[in-house]
Amino acid sequence: MEVRLGVIEARYANMIWEHEPVTSSELVKMTAFEFHWKRTTAHNVLRRLCDKGLFRNENGTVTSVISKQEFYAMQSRQFVEDTFDGSLPAFIAAFTKNVTLSPEEAAEIRKIIDNAQES
Repeated sequence: MEVRLGVIEARYANMIWEHEPVTSSELVKMTAFEFHWKRTTAHNVLRRLCDKGLFRNENGTVTSVISKQEFYAMQSRQFVEDTFDGSLPAFIAAFTKNVTLSPEEAAEIRKIIDNAQES
């Protein structure tokens, strides 16, 4: 499942994940304050996010279909696929080029790799 979000959609999605479950009327108030949106804009963008499969709006209550962590994990995998031909080692090499990892960061990365290998 590939879902692309614009900057504003991503900010709105993060707002929903932060406050869910949240009513659509509460979202209208939050977006009016945060983004200076009118009610129709808040509802239109919410509908787009629901159409993309991220959220559901049932009886005025908005909840996530996909968690924030799941969404950003999918985005990360898609980025590696698109940019590095799916090569995780190539991504890690590019990410760590000209960067010094602390011993704690290196240990944490080793633990992540070990856990992924065991699965």
